[in-house]
Amino acid sequence: MQTQRLTTRVATSEPRFVPYPAPGPDAPNVLMVVLDDIGFAQLGCFGAGFRTPNIDRVAAQGLRYNRFHVTAVCSATRAALLTGRNHHAVGMGVTQEAALGFPGYHGRIPPSAATLARVLREHGYNTMAVGKWHLTPKGEYSAAGPFDRWPLGLGFERYYGFLGAETNHWAPELVRDNTHVEPPSSPEEGYHLTEDLVDQAIRMIRDQQQAAARKPFFCYLATGAAHAPHQVTEEWVAPYRGRFDDGWEEWRRRAFERQVAEGVVPPGTVLTERPPWVPDWATLSDDERRLFARYMEVFAGFVTHTDHHLGRLFDFLDEQGVADDTLVMVLSDNGASAEGGPTGTLNEAAGWLGMTEGVDEALAHLDDIGGPDANNHYPWGWAWAGNAPLRLWKRYAWLGGVRTPLVVRWGDRLAGPGGVRPQFCHAVDLYATVLEAAGVEAPETVDGVSQQPVDGASMLDSFTDPDAAEHRVLQYFEMMGSRGIYHDGWKAVTDHVANQFGERDHLVGSFDFDTDRWSLFRLADDFSESTDVADEHPDVVRRLEGLWWAEAGRNNVLPLFEFPDSMAHLHPGEFPPPGAATYRPGGGPVQESQLPAALGGFTMTAYVEVPVGGAEGIVTALGDRHGGWACYLLDGRPTATFALLDGAVRVAGPDPLSPGAHVLEVRYEPGRAARAVVAVDGADVAEAPLPGLVFFPNLSTAGAGLLVGRDRGIPVSRDYRPPFPFTGVLDRVEIRSGRPDARPQDDTSLKAAVASD
Repeated sequence: MQTQRLTTRVATSEPRFVPYPAPGPDAPNVLMVVLDDIGFAQLGCFGAGFRTPNIDRVAAQGLRYNRFHVTAVCSATRAALLTGRNHHAVGMGVTQEAALGFPGYHGRIPPSAATLARVLREHGYNTMAVGKWHLTPKGEYSAAGPFDRWPLGLGFERYYGFLGAETNHWAPELVRDNTHVEPPSSPEEGYHLTEDLVDQAIRMIRDQQQAAARKPFFCYLATGAAHAPHQVTEEWVAPYRGRFDDGWEEWRRRAFERQVAEGVVPPGTVLTERPPWVPDWATLSDDERRLFARYMEVFAGFVTHTDHHLGRLFDFLDEQGVADDTLVMVLSDNGASAEGGPTGTLNEAAGWLGMTEGVDEALAHLDDIGGPDANNHYPWGWAWAGNAPLRLWKRYAWLGGVRTPLVVRWGDRLAGPGGVRPQFCHAVDLYATVLEAAGVEAPETVDGVSQQPVDGASMLDSFTDPDAAEHRVLQYFEMMGSRGIYHDGWKAVTDHVANQFGERDHLVGSFDFDTDRWSLFRLADDFSESTDVADEHPDVVRRLEGLWWAEAGRNNVLPLFEFPDSMAHLHPGEFPPPGAATYRPGGGPVQESQLPAALGGFTMTAYVEVPVGGAEGIVTALGDRHGGWACYLLDGRPTATFALLDGAVRVAGPDPLSPGAHVLEVRYEPGRAARAVVAVDGADVAEAPLPGLVFFPNLSTAGAGLLVGRDRGIPVSRDYRPPFPFTGVLDRVEIRSGRPDARPQDDTSLKAAVASD
């Protein structure tokens, strides 16, 4: 019997190659641009009347969808876009600032809902994300992660942007891939976030194309604009001076006329009436009109500036020769934002707490609006106008909160360029649409995990057929207790008013789920949700309400979110903040979410050595002049500044520190007689009353971090200019919480809508 010999040589062996994953043969590149807080009427091609020529150009070459819907807030819409599932079904019932211990609200996209980036990557795409993320629980922003829910952990290969709800456009909190990084330049050097983000998107696409032009890419670009703070240089604001002097009613009427003329809204659409909580412009004082118009001038300039830089990206696609092979989608995550309150604010975070400044004070800073010295947001009259012809705004299930612009372009793959498509569609549908365009099927399993059903349905047929049948006949809505449902041309919505931003002091409606009334609209004939026909069709109301409860059960909507009670159930996170910690100079920012809690008071102790001749500079700094605190030596004197939302409190020792070793201490002591204290070598040397609660919501939403031995960006105090490095020897800083378990929900007097961005 002859024994078969084993093959031991390459020359006589047969190779077996594992095939590379690949999409369909006609798979496009995909560019998804997600704008922030842009209302239905706030783009030129949707009737705005202010300049967005580059997005308008994409619309003229492509299509506009006038019945595209989202979830009413940022995180929830982004989760729906990227997973193709309803937001509660993937744990994103509200925003990451309010991740709760309930299945529909935990803020953690599960492995059973692999993202669009993850699926495309597994089929041969390069994937890159740029800009606002807002899908990571804020307790996971730190340099220790965990990184599973950062962009690279959810399917993207490259990332540059900011993790939080918002950030300062002059001095953002930036991340590259899995590392916190400094902005490439300072506000004084002309830095602006939108320009930087577009630069990074162009660079990523260029690098990818030069390395593997035959490989398709998915670029997800989410601008910080036009979310507050509305910030842009004066050159962009100047063209809009005087353009809003006749008020929000007139601007809204003109926008509506443009919408009708351009076919963005169908003939016969009713322009809904001004609600009683939006003041009649004619009743305002001259000072109020001047201030409110300025807020809107800045916003318009901000939008035009954003469009300008997006135009650079669109031009780059043309220059690369890939524009016709790129499926471009431009949309907004929710309707226009009313978080500036009735009168607008110079400091958006203060507005969350109902601490907006008076008109006289704001007028004194009129020229600061839009610049680094302001964190501004316009009055809610402009949000109402910006959603023309619809009702209400962001955070509500009414159309003003959930119907936003959608522009689509894909070379000659679309029929009737410049047209308007009327099919009802939703953010969850873009996932399925992109996969079908790429020739990719939604996977049954990913990494061995069975995938939950995809809620979206492809709208690709409507790209080529203006009369394509609606692919979606049922969609529920819910956000912070505001409930709605669409079914086969009907929409029902409740009159619930959320307990946030002081809106229950102004808005008319129900304050209790048990007393909510369902209104009914025949959207097939009533584009703007103008005429309530609930009394004429009680049977339809009952049927739709029953459908809503069924969808709520299927998607983990219950229990309903209500501020502030729900905040008692915040998800604790993997590593709760420490009670005390030590920090040394030379590192990156330590995220606010991982610092010892400040709500119950804290003590900062620094061990320093002053050389002969004295020292100056930052010991430690957190935040900026819009909210935060810092300890520093100024002309050698130990100084602490608390930049509270309604003003700054400064405490300074009387004498410079002498040469030698010292123990420097700053204490925040809360209570009825709250105070800030500066101590040197165990002896108190200065103190000042510290009224109110030391709570900085802007730090939480922006993901700001503590710096040791230096500052950057916008300073906490006008006493210094960053980086203002410490010129002595700074060994270490210790921070100890006076009450480690203190959290914002422990004080129900907080009116902050920290769950709303």
